[in-house]
Amino acid sequence: MKTTSSRPKTTRRSFAFSLVEMLASVAIIGTITFLAIPNLVKMRGDAERNIAIARAEAINMSMATLIQVRGRTQAVTDWSGATTDQAKYTLLNPYLAYAETNLTDYIPNGYTITFNTLDPLRKVSLNQGTVVIAY
Repeated sequence: MKTTSSRPKTTRRSFAFSLVEMLASVAIIGTITFLAIPNLVKMRGDAERNIAIARAEAINMSMATLIQVRGRTQAVTDWSGATTDQAKYTLLNPYLAYAETNLTDYIPNGYTITFNTLDPLRKVSLNQGTVVIAY
């Protein structure tokens, strides 16, 4: 004798994503990435520029500190004796907090600093390539 079951047949359900859903999610992620990458690159460039400006300002403050500590006459004599930018930076290094020993390590890549005179005291010139950055 045949017995029929009172339970209904269950259909097998799949809990996986369909191909269309996967393609849509990849397209959305790609679009977001396409829009975000230029902003991230710009933010990094702005951050490096801000670091260069902050370090140029720190060098300016260390020049004023050198004059205060050594006295104007001795500071100008020491400054005149330092013929290279690295030698002038070495004079200022004790007055810079957590500074690198080399000027090229202290200033971010792509930026250069030109030292001016101590008498009268003038700010250093900050350059990015051939462009002078006003700060």
